Amino acid sequence: MKKKLLFIYNPKAGKAQIKNHLLDIIDVFAKGGYETTVMPTQAAGEAVSMVRDREEGYEIVVCSGGDGTLDEIVTGMMQCEKKIPIGYIPAGSTNDFAGSLKIPKNMKTAAQTVVNGKKFLCDAGAFNEDNFVYIAAFGLFTDVSYETKQETKNLLGHMAYLLEGMKRIPAIKTFHFKVLHDGEEIEDDFVFGMVTNSVSVGGFKRITGKNVSLDDGVFEITLVKMPRNPIELNEIMAALLNRDIATEYMYCFKSSEIFFESAEEIAWTLDGEYGGSHRKVTIRNCERAIEIIVPEEK
Repeated sequence: MKKKLLFIYNPKAGKAQIKNHLLDIIDVFAKGGYETTVMPTQAAGEAVSMVRDREEGYEIVVCSGGDGTLDEIVTGMMQCEKKIPIGYIPAGSTNDFAGSLKIPKNMKTAAQTVVNGKKFLCDAGAFNEDNFVYIAAFGLFTDVSYETKQETKNLLGHMAYLLEGMKRIPAIKTFHFKVLHDGEEIEDDFVFGMVTNSVSVGGFKRITGKNVSLDDGVFEITLVKMPRNPIELNEIMAALLNRDIATEYMYCFKSSEIFFESAEEIAWTLDGEYGGSHRKVTIRNCERAIEIIVPEEK
């Protein structure tokens, strides 16, 4: 009997390139011995229920889309009592997490990785009652991804994020947080913060830190203080991009669990999608909680 595969894809992700590769992908699955059920998403958040409420008998769930689509798939899987492996065919504008896992950009090759690759037990993130795959963030630029129209992302790719982000520089806002982790307390004003499990964010490598491991049970945390002038802001941005940590400008550390508290509700982004506004946030690393299919050489 053939194995059963559930294939969920976002038809609007990236440059909507999936439409030119769909038959090739399904053919790869068929040759790999899979009977495939294909389900395109029609609205944001729909993939969560597709995974959570799936029929029994599937041996693998494969998704195609951007990091936001993968986020929904992982969130749905984390809500399941019975977890099964996840395959990923990246089709978004940045695909940070796919790059971290060395999953090929070519869609047919990525489909072949699903069939011939190996299982990798990967950390996932718990964010209050929600989940995320590789980044939870607040502050400067974090609303760029979910406020930039899909059509603009498709047309301009990385440039769309940069152009949209530049609009926000004249109106830098600070966020006052009390941060607790591993018995230590930090209280300060920040312009940006991120809790990550990825080797790149926004297409920029090294920005999350050095020697990043995706299955070690800890996150890399970066909290950037409020710059006192434009020159200091430029120095902070350069330090981030080069991961040349300047301790007078930022806090950088690793932790398996971290708590944020603020006097006002602050908007967060989870894997590039809006994660709600919160006064209190607990982020916990779910060590090796998800099985993802990666290339053999990973």
